[in-house]
Amino acid sequence: MEQLAKLSHRINTLNEYIGRGTAWLAVSMVLVQFIVVILRYVFAIGFIPLQETIWYMHGILFMLGAGYTLFHDGHVRVDILYREAPIKTKAKIDIFGVIFFLIPVCILLWWVSWSYVVNSWIVLEGSVETSGLPTIFLLKTVILVFVILLGLQAISTAIRSILILAGLEDRAKELTHESF
Repeated sequence: MEQLAKLSHRINTLNEYIGRGTAWLAVSMVLVQFIVVILRYVFAIGFIPLQETIWYMHGILFMLGAGYTLFHDGHVRVDILYREAPIKTKAKIDIFGVIFFLIPVCILLWWVSWSYVVNSWIVLEGSVETSGLPTIFLLKTVILVFVILLGLQAISTAIRSILILAGLEDRAKELTHESF
């Protein structure tokens, strides 16, 4: 059980650092959008690479932040029963959700996205705009990174739930976002 707890802690730490780092993209996005608006409406200059940078940051922000959001229990859920349930019932619901919903969705996304990303790399896909960014293939790779980070966090959630069901609530409590 201790090895599982250590694995869960490593996964949580990874998603915590990536999530905190990715959060800075929101600030960058605002600043770049401000520059784009000033260039367009004050100086009548349209700068496509800068506009596409905003799209890239937006996609990266949400894709890389998904594991962090799951770790912090920030995803939307219908919690009619969950909110007031005892901790062991919550652990059972979490394991069920991870095994029957989240992991299968991650596997499906990986399977569906793999050829999409590989084909993009084969041709080194770039923007359809003449002066756009030539790095669409890198942006598409973030889909696979998203699946990995979300899948890892799903495993960590399952480990935490197993610890709770095994009567190790104190050890499981150390693996929550409150301990970071």
